[in-house]
Amino acid sequence: MGSQEITKIEDDFTLIRFQNDGINTFIAQREVGSGLIQFHFGLKGSAKFIFNQGNYALELKEEKSLLLYNPQKELPLNLELAPNSWVISVIISIKKFHALFSTEADYITFLSADNKDKKYYNEGNISPSMAIVLSQLFHYSLHPSIKNLYYKGKGYELLSLYFNRTEDPNAEQCPFLIDEDNVIKIKKAKEIIIANMAEPPGLQELADQIGLNLKKLKMGFKQIYGDTVYGFLFDYKMDFARKLLDSGSYNVNEVGLKIGYSTGSHFIAAFKKKFATTPKKYLMSINPNMT
Repeated sequence: MGSQEITKIEDDFTLIRFQNDGINTFIAQREVGSGLIQFHFGLKGSAKFIFNQGNYALELKEEKSLLLYNPQKELPLNLELAPNSWVISVIISIKKFHALFSTEADYITFLSADNKDKKYYNEGNISPSMAIVLSQLFHYSLHPSIKNLYYKGKGYELLSLYFNRTEDPNAEQCPFLIDEDNVIKIKKAKEIIIANMAEPPGLQELADQIGLNLKKLKMGFKQIYGDTVYGFLFDYKMDFARKLLDSGSYNVNEVGLKIGYSTGSHFIAAFKKKFATTPKKYLMSINPNMT
């Protein structure tokens, strides 16, 4: 169920979409030469980047970004993508990147003369405006003939937003004011349903809580998270249930109750729909000594 889609936008400028909708970790490896900057964006779930034959790892969480650059050595891409996780990576040469910021190179910390030969690592948050572009890259639905052009435009837009100096998302000059406000509200909706997953609010109640109309909530949630509100919640609950079973601290009925199923049969049916096996068989697969 894991996949990677590599799009060469230009020479020395590549965009990769990693998607894992399965129940097993997806491994992706790619050689990345020295002098190339790596930007990684976590849209959903979590991932790890492994270095030095497994001796060092950097975690990429949902709604977080990583910037990696080492001019002294190659940094091969060795990605472990967790189940139900999506990542977008942009790899661009330092030469091409310099050209983008030639008039403002001093602003980009690792481009300064003092740092040009130093390795650089930075973790940051994905802003609402970046989340919109990342969602558009993941849910591309235009004619295939213009895909490369579309990705090129969005790739450059993503980099410009990454280095946007405007820290206030409500600043007057921000061109994404309306959309950013909606994205913040939709992220709040996600937090609400996760916090109340055993007894989630109805869609209209949720829309009222975050201050959006029902249509904008449904359309926006699908655009950002790639699923309906309750479709997303179902996947989240099943993944949470699997982790509870993995812990060995709860039996099947207890797990079902924790995520909002009043009867064991309903939980078993839902788990089987998601993972194509029953909770009991799943437990036996991870612990063969169970009876």
